This record gives sequence, structure tokens and C-alpha cells, in this order.
Amino acid sequence: MRHQHFIAILLFLSFSWFCKGQYEFSGHIDIKNWEGDVYLSIVKDYRKISGIYPEQIISKTSPDTLGYFTFSGNNLSSQNNIYRIHIDSCPDETKDIAHFAGHCINSKEVLFVANNSDTITLPFTFDQEMFCSVTSTNEKANTFIKIDSLKELMRYEFGSYRSQANWDLNAKKWFKKFQEYGQQLDEPLAELYSYAFLSNRSKDLYTYYLNDLDHTNYYNDLLQRLQTTYPNQPYTEQYKKELAADYFLIHKSQEETSSKWIYLLASLFLISLLINIYLFISKKKIASQKQVTSTSLTKQEQKILDLILQNRTNKEIASEIFISVSTVKTHINNIYKKLNVTNRDEVKSLYKTT
Repeated sequence: MRHQHFIAILLFLSFSWFCKGQYEFSGHIDIKNWEGDVYLSIVKDYRKISGIYPEQIISKTSPDTLGYFTFSGNNLSSQNNIYRIHIDSCPDETKDIAHFAGHCINSKEVLFVANNSDTITLPFTFDQEMFCSVTSTNEKANTFIKIDSLKELMRYEFGSYRSQANWDLNAKKWFKKFQEYGQQLDEPLAELYSYAFLSNRSKDLYTYYLNDLDHTNYYNDLLQRLQTTYPNQPYTEQYKKELAADYFLIHKSQEETSSKWIYLLASLFLISLLINIYLFISKKKIASQKQVTSTSLTKQEQKILDLILQNRTNKEIASEIFISVSTVKTHINNIYKKLNVTNRDEVKSLYKTT
């Protein structure tokens, strides 16, 4: 008898242990508007958090005649992950085209946080699921729906008045609100959901995100929370790499700006240096020519030089100092050689410069 009781206890304990790792995700769809299978996906890449990606699908089921469906089993991770349930109305022969790059206009989805032990009841319909409640044994399951509600409020405020001033004020306000709210939820995966939205490179918010990243410690703190809560998850490694890439982008931009200023200042310095060298050489040349003028010219040549500078002709010079025109020409040629010039214009230019 004791032996039978012992076996019964073992069977009970074994059954309890086996059932402990069971999950069950159930919900309902409107079969009048939506036909076909329902898919369960695990999202490992938070940049593909919304959409249809065949590589993420882990299970599918068909709703019953009333539209109810259930996913159950014990093959999920015991750690929280991001899951998505979706249905689409695309025919099988066009799904590859309709689901290109994850986009599908004929689909509905619900995102939630869960693990292998959770029982979750999803909204009655996929329509406007962001305003519904997800009933779950996991208190973190609702986090994405709460953040989606914040997104709607944010879009409304940004769209109320389109101006740069309004945009700047709202960006600062909503970045802070998302960050504070994410920390209150105490679920780093929910913060990643907000981060993926705010740091999307194809959106206007990306510029403000880079500025925020450069001036706040929030993003490094989030990395620490992820490393503590999800040390071995791909989300953490992906976030770490993206953060490093964005910091590199910021610093590279700052370095390029600094380099531009350095190149500009260096160019101005070089131009200034060349001008000073030119002026120095010119001044030295002029000083040398002045020295030649004062020491090498004879008294007669000096008189003729003065008359040249007064714009006198050869004939006028000859009449002024009582010599022949040919003698004037000889003196002028000697002056040219001594001053290292070739004509009267150069003589006058030299005199004006001095």
C-alpha cells in the first residue's frame, strides 16, 4: 500500500513539474473579415519588431468556426522575449511579394512580452489592439500596448501645429517622457520598443535622438539594465552594437567639423605666410634697388633719372642738361642696367613703390 502511495506521489510531482513549463496564448479574430492561419513569431531583432518576417515564425494555427485560436506548448524560453501574433489575408501565391521586407498592408498583429510559463488572453479583435488590455499571468505583457498609446498621443501633439519651434519643444518633452515611462515599467524590452521607434534612421526624430544620445546618460544606463536582465539575449548584443555605431557617428561628425576648422585655419595661415614672404622679398628687392640707386648712379645719371620720373622726353632731357640726344640714350641704358629694369614704365613703377 505504501508502495502504491509512493508511486502516486512521484507521478503527481512529475506531472506538476511537466506542466510548470507550459504556455498558452489564446485570442479571437473576426472570421468575417479575416480568413486563414494565425501565426506566432518570436522577435529577436527589435528593428523587425513590427511586420511579417517568415524567419521569425515559430508556430501557426487555424481559428475555429467562431474565430477562437490557441497556441500552447513548452518549447519557449523561460526568459521573457518579444512575441508577435499576426494574421494576414494575402493569398499563398502572392505572399512572397506582399511580405517583401516585412511589410504587409493586409495584416493585423499584437505584440507582447511573454515566457514559457505564461497564460495570455489577447484582445477580442485585432482592430485597435493598442487600446485594449492583454490579460496575462505576466505583468510585463501589456508594456507594448501602453507604449503604443503614448505614441498616439505623441503623434497628435506633433501634428497639432507644424513649426520648427513646436517640433523642438515636443521632441524634448516626448523623449524624456518615453524614457521615464520605460523605466517605470521596469522592463528593458519595453524600453527597447521605445528606443527602436525614437532612433529609427528613416524618421525625422533620428536627428534629435543623436543629439539626445550625445547629451544624456539614459542610453548607457539602458545598456546596463539589459546586460543585467538579459545578459545572453540577442537584443542586448544588438543594442550594444547599435549604440557603439551611433556614438562613432556622432564623434566622427564632430571630428569632421573640427577638421574643417583646422583645414580652414591652416589654409588662412598658409596664405598669410605666403603673402608675408612675398612682401618680405619685395621689400628686400626694393631696398636693394634703392641701394643701387643711391650708390651706383653717377651724378649725371641721377639727374637723368629724376627727369625720366618727371616724364621728360629724351630730347627735353638733352636740352635740360646740355648734352646730345645720343648721350642721353647712353646714360638711360646704363641706368636700366643698374636698376635691373628694361623700360621707363618699370623705372616709374620702381620709384612709385619706393
